Amino acid sequence: MKKLLSLLLSVMLLTGAALPAAAAEATADAKLTEITQSVKTTLALDTEDYSHFQGNYNEQELTPMWDLYWDGDSGSLSVTALENGTITSYYLYTNETDSSSQQGLPTFPQGDPEKAKTAAQAFLDKVLTPGVESVVLEDPDDLTSLDSSTFRFNGQILLNGLPSPLSYSLTVRSSDNQVIRFWRDAPETMFLGDIPGADAKTTPADAAAALKSTLSLRLEYVLSDSDSTQAVLCYLPNAGHEFYVDAQSGKLVDLTALEEEMYRFAGMGGAAADSGDTAATEAEEGALSEAEQAGIAQMEGVLSSQELDRILRSVTEYGLAGYELVSSWFSVGTVEGDEVAPVTCSMRYSKSGDNGVSSRNFTVDARTGEVQWLYSYIPWGEDSKAVLTEAEAQAKAEAFLEARFGEHFSHLALYETSSQEIVPLDSSESVSAYSFRFARQENGYFFPDQYYTVRVDSTDGSVCGLSYYYDEAITFASPENIISADAALDAWMNTYTVALGYLLVPEKLTGSDAVSQRLTQMGFASFYHLKLGYVLEREDSLWGIDAKSGEPLGYTWQAEDSGLTYSDIAGTWAEADVLRLAQFNVGYAGGTFQHTKELTQWDLICLLYSLNGYPMDPESATEAERNEVYATAYRMGILTRADRNDDALLTRSQLVQYLLDGAGYGSVAKLEGIFTCSYTDRASIPASEMGYAALAQGLGLISGTYAGTATATRGQAAAMLCRLMER
Repeated sequence: MKKLLSLLLSVMLLTGAALPAAAAEATADAKLTEITQSVKTTLALDTEDYSHFQGNYNEQELTPMWDLYWDGDSGSLSVTALENGTITSYYLYTNETDSSSQQGLPTFPQGDPEKAKTAAQAFLDKVLTPGVESVVLEDPDDLTSLDSSTFRFNGQILLNGLPSPLSYSLTVRSSDNQVIRFWRDAPETMFLGDIPGADAKTTPADAAAALKSTLSLRLEYVLSDSDSTQAVLCYLPNAGHEFYVDAQSGKLVDLTALEEEMYRFAGMGGAAADSGDTAATEAEEGALSEAEQAGIAQMEGVLSSQELDRILRSVTEYGLAGYELVSSWFSVGTVEGDEVAPVTCSMRYSKSGDNGVSSRNFTVDARTGEVQWLYSYIPWGEDSKAVLTEAEAQAKAEAFLEARFGEHFSHLALYETSSQEIVPLDSSESVSAYSFRFARQENGYFFPDQYYTVRVDSTDGSVCGLSYYYDEAITFASPENIISADAALDAWMNTYTVALGYLLVPEKLTGSDAVSQRLTQMGFASFYHLKLGYVLEREDSLWGIDAKSGEPLGYTWQAEDSGLTYSDIAGTWAEADVLRLAQFNVGYAGGTFQHTKELTQWDLICLLYSLNGYPMDPESATEAERNEVYATAYRMGILTRADRNDDALLTRSQLVQYLLDGAGYGSVAKLEGIFTCSYTDRASIPASEMGYAALAQGLGLISGTYAGTATATRGQAAAMLCRLMER
């Protein structure tokens, strides 16, 4: 809602809403001096190295702001501050070369997150209002991002120790723990009036009872997962308005209704227009040329467009009298094995009328003429009127489904009607079509995943829209032994906590101050104030209550493992390095690492491919996946196509060469006669490998004995990769 508010305010300003005059010229220099000195004192800035300074005054919607900008040979600094000195943004840019930007393999994040956290807190202590504003710093967001050179902190600004709608973002440079970016919401830019006290008169228990009354559930069949063929009964939450309980009066307040009223200005929030997916009327991907269409017409079972047109016109409910077939596209689907590929035909009809050109757009099975999808465009003028009621349109929709899809229709019931499209016939407005959604119903309960949606043209009662999905293979669990609706609602309520905090709540504009007058001129009858109230909050995303167990149901992605885990690495010498890589999703999928396994070329290339964030199981990769992985290795310069040998065992020397070439050190390592090293077996290292061996020692990849001819292992590859990524 915050973003929408900002957008609407900006639009109104751009379209001519008058604003108070900017700061008087006589005081502009003095005010800029005051703001600049305040900012420098707050942030302890040393600006002597900057050769240019500029300050711009910006009369915002709710409060004036100053944009300060310094520039010089070393870089630039920009700060935005309110007239009272509150700093709302800070951006520091220095002209430094990133020394860690080594071409090739990525590096581990640099810096110490705890020191960065200390620096972030010290900065926030300077810019937040003492005794009123505070934050609880969480761990930075960048800890699992390779090549990261910063730590980002994002969160909520607490007011009087309670949650608020104010947020902030802060970035610390990891090389020196310098804050380089900061942004925050400020009370003066978000709402009118003061910050209320933090003492609540209403108890959490009373607030919980009131908020629970706003919740409701419906009992429906759902599929427990995408691969399931049996639908089970679940209690699902009904969509509704957002409510809060005023912490002082105990009143239950419909926050959504207040916001809808606030935004009902300048044409916002008007009646919804008749719409549809017009893009679907264009040629679908894989549409065939005329020559290819002629070829398909000769295929056994595929009907010509003329025959398909005849079939459609025979269904009088589609109302094609007066329409002309203007185009058709045949498309061949894809199948696996020896199955017959489906062929569809997209057919577009049009008809001219007083208000413009109407169109009917069908997608049909090219072998049977069965309609798979229908969308229509109906031009609608100011004086257009519907000639039938909603009830009459529903009767026509039901008659159509019963006649055309009788076997399925016996399992359907009206699930919902798009209320935005239903306008009383005696109104000054009307609609071009009525929409009805019929969902499958078994054992008296809906299964809305399977449905028929029918649109009825309000001008003639014809069927102008059709979409559906129905699968006979689905079975339905018995409705016996399910919990009651009250028990389900109790279980759903128990997934929430009743949280006390500050909220943005619209209130009517009654003030005579300049800001209130400005907002009134812009079309607002009300605007946000800050209120103390109770709301329902939940940490996890849940979608319902299992009707038999009474347990809350979460989304499958919540149960998925984040990162790589291994069952065979605990207690081994390679554990620390393997798990460090796994933190960044670098390693092998499949659940085992096999650190003692002799390293093949494919093993190494697969390991390096995971640096892109896509670990694979080397044992189960398809040929196509192998080719993709190797193609990435070619682009990285690790090897050429001629060098590919998936099953070849790699020596330690070859492992070093692959890694250093991938990291961009290859051209230097190939120089002969300039390197030395202190390995115990230095004398056995060929001159052509000395550069690689010396760099490997200098970078910490290998110490003690080089043992270049020994076969490398997966664990050694992980350890060397870790050392290389620490550079």
